[in-house]
Formats: sequence, C-alpha cells, structure tokens
Amino acid sequence: MGAPSALPLLLLLACSWAPGGANLSQDGYWQEQDLELGTPAPLEEALSSTVWSNPDLLASQDSQPWTSDETVVAGGTVVLKCQVKDHEDSSLQWSNPAQQTLYFGEKRALRDNRIQLVSSTPHELSISISNVALADEGEYTCSIFTMPVRTAKSLVTVLGIPQKPIITGYKSSLREKETATLNCQSSGSKPAAQLTWRKGDQELHGDQTRIQEDPNGKTFTVSSSVSFQVTREDDGANIVCSVNHESLKGADRSTSQRIEVLYTPTAMIRPEPAHPREGQKLLLHCEGRGNPVPQQYVWVKEGSEPPLKMTQESALIFPFLNKSDSGTYGCTATSNMGSYTAYFTLNVNDPSPVPSSSSTYHAIIGGIVAFIVFLLLILLIFLGHYLIRHKGTYLTHEAKGSDDAPDADTAIINAEGGQSGGDDKKEYFI
Repeated sequence: MGAPSALPLLLLLACSWAPGGANLSQDGYWQEQDLELGTPAPLEEALSSTVWSNPDLLASQDSQPWTSDETVVAGGTVVLKCQVKDHEDSSLQWSNPAQQTLYFGEKRALRDNRIQLVSSTPHELSISISNVALADEGEYTCSIFTMPVRTAKSLVTVLGIPQKPIITGYKSSLREKETATLNCQSSGSKPAAQLTWRKGDQELHGDQTRIQEDPNGKTFTVSSSVSFQVTREDDGANIVCSVNHESLKGADRSTSQRIEVLYTPTAMIRPEPAHPREGQKLLLHCEGRGNPVPQQYVWVKEGSEPPLKMTQESALIFPFLNKSDSGTYGCTATSNMGSYTAYFTLNVNDPSPVPSSSSTYHAIIGGIVAFIVFLLLILLIFLGHYLIRHKGTYLTHEAKGSDDAPDADTAIINAEGGQSGGDDKKEYFI
C-alpha cells in the first residue's frame, strides 16, 4: 500500500541513477546523450533496480498484511485470518464492512457474541463469525498501524439457502392423453438457484428457470413450468421438482406431486385349473384393470343367448365340467371410462388322469424302494452261501482203550502212503 506514495521518489532516483545525463525518449527508454557510452534501458528495469536495492522498501513489503476471500452458507461459521511477516511492534486489527472495529489484537471492540477470537499473536489475528447472516456479507479489513498504516481486504460472500420448492397447478385427476402443466417455485437463494424436473427416473424438460429478486434485495425467487401428455403408465407417478444450489453441497432438496390418470379398462381370462378335465370344478377369472377399476363383468358364450352371468364378481364357476361346456367365452369389464372384452377358448379333456407331478413323485419313490429291496436280497444270498461253505464239521474218532474201536457213525481208514513212505490219513464222513 505504501509503494504508490513512493513512486515520485523512485522516478527521481531513477533519473539521478541514469548515466551521462540520460533523457527519456518517446518510446519509454532512457537514452545516453553520448551514443558511444549509452545503451537503451527500459524504464521498468530502472525502477526495479531501485526498489530491490532499497532496504526500506524491502522492509515495507514484510510489513504488508495478507488475508483471503471467504464464502460461507447463511447460518454457518466463517473464520477470518490475517497474517503479517514483520509486525514492527504494532498490533493487527479486524474491522467489518461498516468500518467498525471487531478486534484490536486480543481485545474485543464490538459487543457481538457471534464474533470470537480464534488466535492472536504478533504475526497473526484470526477471528470467527458464527450464525452468519446475509447482512454480514461485504469487505472486511485487516489493518496494522505502522507508518504508514497498511491494510488488507477480505471479501466475505454469504450464500442464501433456497427454500424447499413448492409445486402448483395440479387440481384433480387427468384423463389419458390429456396435458398436465405443473409449476415449481423456490425462494431465498443467493445467487439464484436452478430448478429441474423428473418423472420417476426420467428427466422432464421444463421451461427455462425464471429469476426474480426478493424484496430484501439480496436473495432471489426462481420458478419453472413443465407440460407433458399423460398416459395410463403415468397413473400414480411422482413428478419431482428439485432445486440445485451450491449452498446445498449436493444435498437433495425437492418436492414431488403424485398424479392420477383415468383410463379405460383392460381384462384377461385366467382358468383354474389350467388344464380342466371332465368332471372337475372350473373357475374362469376375469382379471380387469383400469382407473377406476371395472365395476361390472358380463359373461357370454359364443352361440348362446342370453348372457351367462352379469355381476360384480369377476369369476365364472363350473361346478361339474361336461364336454358340452367346451367353447369360446367372453368377459366384458365395464367402468365409467368405458369397457373391454376378453376371450378364452375352453376345451374340456377326457376324465382319464393326466400324469401329474405327484404321480411322478410316487413313481420315483417306488423305484428307489425296489432298488433297496433288490440290494438286500443280493446281500442275503451272498451271506447264506458264505455260511454254508464254512459250516462243515470234522468228526474225528480217537482210539480209547487197547482195541481203538471206531464209534458207530464214523469209520477211519488208515492207508499207507506211496513212494515217499509217509502215512496219509484219509477221513470219511458218514
């Protein structure tokens, strides 16, 4: 801040420094009157050499405080930090845009409990302002009372948070293919917010956001409209208006409007069971869908008069099917939006049972049991054969007394062996 006031002195020093009585030419260069000695020298080079060779000017740069601009959301807290390299035995001071002193060093000057001291040293003065309001926006000044007084500015920008958007324009149910027009509005944003539309996950292209300044002169009200043709798929859909603003920091702020669409009914016929047979009970369900839902169902069979059934119940019941019940049946579902007729061709099958899943299950179980029984029989046969082979009993009669007489049931014959001279003992079982 002191540099501009020293500019005349610098120019004077530059003139006295130029060699040989130099003159300033029209192109901004210093020229020597003696061409043999002089060379062109830009003016900024002369000034720069003078500034950096002057110790007093270097010291003044160290005494210059510095700070930074800050952005805060309304209702939040902002910290103002001022620093200086050479304090020259002086204190730092913060003042607000109205030039009211907030803090001089560590001493509070303004009675505002929102403003608190964060740090106070010879080289730094930091304060905080909580619950920031839009009125707090502006330039804050950090000063150091040297000779001369030096200052630094900090611009505080306060963001106004947009209010939750409001959707208008929907009054009652819409008929299919009618055009829906909805309006969305949000106030209190600073700077002005942007509005977007969507239907479920589908983006809707609304009008360009309109901006109007609020009575306080600081915040803005934004609005947008969207129009689209409704279909039966839109029945029960949520139309969402979202506000986008930097103060929200990615948080969702939106409003939805559920719409109702009136459309003509549809119907389909579902048999129970799916493959009816002669002698069974059959129900034909007429499943109607619409808004409003069908209130009346009329059943007819092609080739027969009058209608079979006219009721609020949607099912046609056959207590005992006959072959004569085969044919094409029609169900007409009716609401105050219109009517729709669905058809079903009934073919009554013979009463012989059709393999069902339960009979298949029983067949599988029977096969498994038969296989297990077969394995058991094989095991019993092998076990019996084994026992028979090892059941033989050797009965050997030993001589008792002098005559060694055999018993009544066994005869033991001893025979002399062959060429080996050994005795072989042969046993016979009687």
